[in-house]
Amino acid sequence: SSEEQEEKMEKSEQAAAAFPPSFSVSEIKNKQRRHLMFMKFKQEKRKQKLQLKKKKKKEREALGDKAPPKEVPKTIENQRVYDETTVNPEDEEVAFDEGTDEFCSYFNGLTNPKVLITTSDRPRGRTVRFCEQLATVIPNAYVYYRRGLALKRVVPQCIARNFTYVMVVNEDRKVPNGLVLCHLPDGPTAHFKVSSVRLRKEMKRRGKEPTEHSPEVILNNFSTRLGHSIGRLFAALFPQDPQFVGRQVATFHNQRDFIFFRFHRYIFKNEKKVGIQELGPRFTLKLRSLQKGTFDSKFGEYEWVLKVSLSAVTVFFKMQEELCCLI
Repeated sequence: SSEEQEEKMEKSEQAAAAFPPSFSVSEIKNKQRRHLMFMKFKQEKRKQKLQLKKKKKKEREALGDKAPPKEVPKTIENQRVYDETTVNPEDEEVAFDEGTDEFCSYFNGLTNPKVLITTSDRPRGRTVRFCEQLATVIPNAYVYYRRGLALKRVVPQCIARNFTYVMVVNEDRKVPNGLVLCHLPDGPTAHFKVSSVRLRKEMKRRGKEPTEHSPEVILNNFSTRLGHSIGRLFAALFPQDPQFVGRQVATFHNQRDFIFFRFHRYIFKNEKKVGIQELGPRFTLKLRSLQKGTFDSKFGEYEWVLKVSLSAVTVFFKMQEELCCLI
């Protein structure tokens, strides 16, 4: 009798989980009952998926070498349309451009980077802390208070003091939301949107404070013409002779036109195993414009500007307001 009762219970549960084709869980008025039925439905689907997976695995093992190849899962990356501007790093034209562009002196060891980091006018505490932590990531970087000076007046003063970069962090509602990176003395100037900023205190299981050693720099997926220029712009921020004793690495990872920045330290567990420990800060960048020469929002010549659709008109005007605040 007990076995019969168990079988009836199982059948009732299966009947509850197996809905008619036209039935929707949202039609159930009671919230708790609706949630319970939805969870049962999901569990049943999970079981079916697992059974199908086991069945396919047994079939592959039975067929052995004659088994068909595994299906490649669809991802956003492998479904993207091929970009025609993708360049080959070994191409002669690319090599010529690298040897004659504004950054060739850094990679030849003739120029050492010197970076000035500042903010928009009257910055709040979070933006100031973000700039201070950026200065610990980039060697030979100095943080200066803006003091209400226009950026066009800041650039000549930086050139006179042998700075090679000016980095301006803009904020909105006490949160960093923009970054202008200006290469001196002849440009180019890049304007980025900044998002997902996390300072060191906000990160779990972070490592100790970074040392003064020059980090390694990793650039991922900067494969197009524009990406190549932006990658060299980032690479020239750091000295080209990394001090491996410090075991520190700065990563710029480009994915779906977003640039993710991470700062790690290697931890050697033994001769074969190695781990990484994030030091922070972390943030995400999205390129808005690339301009020839130094910063000039009114008369500057733009190499590339983010495409403005009807749905992005408000974003474009907000970008112009941010740039006007920097002038």
